[in-house]
Amino acid sequence: MNNPVLTIVVPCFNEEEVLQDTIDQLGGLLTELVDDDLVSDQSKILFVDDGSRDRTWQIIYKQSLNNPKVRGLKLAKNAGHQNALLAGLAAAGKVSDCTVSIDADLQDDIAVIREFILKFREGNDIVYGVRRKRDSDTLFKRSTAQGFYKLMEKMGVDLVYNHADFRLMSKRALEELQRYEEANLFLRGIVPMLGFKTASVYYDRKERLAGETKYPLKKMLAFSFEGITSFSVTPIRMVLALGIGSFFISFLFGLYFLGLRYFGETETGWTSLIASIWMLGGLQLTAIGLVGEYIGKIYKETKRRPKFSIEIDAFNLPISRHLITDGDPDEEFADIHFGTLSETN
Repeated sequence: MNNPVLTIVVPCFNEEEVLQDTIDQLGGLLTELVDDDLVSDQSKILFVDDGSRDRTWQIIYKQSLNNPKVRGLKLAKNAGHQNALLAGLAAAGKVSDCTVSIDADLQDDIAVIREFILKFREGNDIVYGVRRKRDSDTLFKRSTAQGFYKLMEKMGVDLVYNHADFRLMSKRALEELQRYEEANLFLRGIVPMLGFKTASVYYDRKERLAGETKYPLKKMLAFSFEGITSFSVTPIRMVLALGIGSFFISFLFGLYFLGLRYFGETETGWTSLIASIWMLGGLQLTAIGLVGEYIGKIYKETKRRPKFSIEIDAFNLPISRHLITDGDPDEEFADIHFGTLSETN
């Protein structure tokens, strides 16, 4: 078979501290894969700038001028990690036989990408990078992550345990992924639904070299809730079961107090009354909020708004040297804006 064209897709958000090292490491790996006759010499690395506020895009663009293996895609605004990843996959899928997605901090072991390619050449359309263990995580993060996977499994969501977004996908797998047009995107749940032949490669995750994690606790919780509500109606059914259970408990207590009144043993008490009102009120508000979350998702889906907007496409268009000064006379880089070359002084 002909050597496949590989594109490594790297979503980036404020990654200037690690980006140069990431480019060097991935560039070296790609050169080795080409030299070992595993991938085509047309293979590329695509960096997707997700509305960064630092020099991430300038670094990507300057590298793309000097290195034909490096290309960039700049989103008009921050669209979120999953949407930025999808934008890169959509662009790369048009010209690549397979793509590998990996985060810019390179905590995932890039050495196993070679195994990804070997698995792909064996006929697998999707190859998952799976963490062998979580020793590098804090106790809290390890416990919450494992709890999340177990919770999703109990709710009937098919996830690959200890797998994030480090994976290889073939061209036809990406084409099938494009058919999933939902606004509430959760790739870790969608990819296993595609149904193609898959394989897993195990690796040890490394420490982050520099910069800060882009998934603090708040974002992790929001991401987890997004995954749960996007793929399962089990929370709604749990609220329904809780409501039915509360009704029967209240009914039994009603019979009990009627019995006390019949035998003349009743006595007034505000504690039990206030506690029951607060408990039922809390349950009602929780139920309303949960139902509202699902209604909000329906609202987003009916709008059919685009998931991202591309400001500069330096992947599908040829690079041409045009001098642009972006507030810094010492920085020179080309700019391609909506498919047209522009020159600014």
